[in-house]
Amino acid sequence: MSCCKENACTQSSQHVLIIGTGSAAFAAAIEIVENGGRATLIEAAEQIGGTCVNVGCVPSKILIRQAQLNHWRRHTPFDGLPACEAEGDRRVLIAQLKARVDELRHAKYEKMLDTYPGIKVVHGHARFLTADTLVVEKPDGSRQQLRGDGVLIATGSRPHIPEVEGLAATPYWTSTEALFSEETPPRMIVLGAGVVALELAQAYQRLGTQVTLLARRGLLTNQPAEVGDTLRQALKAEGMNILTRTQPQRVEHAGGIFQVQTPAGVLQAERLLVATGRQPNTDVLALEQVGVRIDSRGQIVVDEQLRTSVPGVWAAGDCTQLPKFVYVAAASGRIAASAMRGGCETLDLSVLPQVVFTDPQVATVGLSEDEAQAQGIKAISRRLPLDQVPRALANFETTGFVQLVAEAGSMKLLGAQIVAPEAGEMIEAVAIALRKGLRVQDLAGELMAYLTWNEALKLCAQTFFKDVNKLSCCAG
Repeated sequence: MSCCKENACTQSSQHVLIIGTGSAAFAAAIEIVENGGRATLIEAAEQIGGTCVNVGCVPSKILIRQAQLNHWRRHTPFDGLPACEAEGDRRVLIAQLKARVDELRHAKYEKMLDTYPGIKVVHGHARFLTADTLVVEKPDGSRQQLRGDGVLIATGSRPHIPEVEGLAATPYWTSTEALFSEETPPRMIVLGAGVVALELAQAYQRLGTQVTLLARRGLLTNQPAEVGDTLRQALKAEGMNILTRTQPQRVEHAGGIFQVQTPAGVLQAERLLVATGRQPNTDVLALEQVGVRIDSRGQIVVDEQLRTSVPGVWAAGDCTQLPKFVYVAAASGRIAASAMRGGCETLDLSVLPQVVFTDPQVATVGLSEDEAQAQGIKAISRRLPLDQVPRALANFETTGFVQLVAEAGSMKLLGAQIVAPEAGEMIEAVAIALRKGLRVQDLAGELMAYLTWNEALKLCAQTFFKDVNKLSCCAG
């Protein structure tokens, strides 16, 4: 496919149909209307805004913060600060969480409909009739046909439910129920070892639930082994029971108790959280009607300008094979809309920071040493444990490390893996360094404020050339 103009809707009065109302959809719609067009968004749910603000990023980070503060109240590392054992009020906490979700949905989505009159929302389930025409089945049972100068699929994803005997007949939780429950169950079994599973498992453990986590292999297996191992040790230290290389064989529920049969025996708990990944919302769009190509997981295949295999049809966000991050979804939606108008911008994922909001957090960007070697790049790495970082020592938070990867010879930075309390804030500095093509020496020579977490990046960079144990303070 060529870059510019092909299949573009270049007329200034173009009318684009967008299936979905999440971050990808709104980013695209705003791009269209700001350039003289109109956008009609079709939403199957009652609320607009998609996963992130409603049942994903926003409520999960609020819950994680609530749990973190509860943990700090009960487990202070400082002598002279007695632990507080008073129970929190989950009903009040969840009410506050819901209120902030409602506030952000209004500010970032609902209010946009007033700001941009060219954006309209139609509620109902959309499916393709032709490449430029959708049929919308509305809540009242009526149907409406909509025709556009281009169509963007931005339907997002939903929790994936594995095929486990007996599971479907039980009242298991997905992340949605876990985020909004006013209950703190005595015991919970968590299926999964990815981002959502780990974040919610730790949150509930810190709120007072005894959590048992079942991992098919290990934790965060898409990361270097030391990342998952370090996080596993941190979670176990907080009392979580983690069973690796363990899969459920059968699930039963009776008398308010789940029984999960595993090779290690029968596990029991009052709640079962299924957090085994997500699947794209593409199976009800009648994509086969127009020939939109999907992969074996149901993800829509797109090119670097978010074009599908069908002229005039684009796709963006979690319904595609792109990385499942809201900032990728928003960027892909905007670029898809630009491409609809004939623009040449492409989606550049060469520098993609990723964060897991456990405690310690996990943040990565660029290549690991193994990934670099697999690409034929001779790479070297250095790892700095947090017990050599002044900020970590001052905070009494020394679980974790900073690891930098560089190209041998040129010493150009290739990537970073960080396990630290504020890893998510630290990783952006490395992302910028990668984008600018900086070397390890550049990071090692940067002036970084003493007793900040980012100073750990400077210290780690210095370990390529010297023994940091022989440095005075301030990483001089």
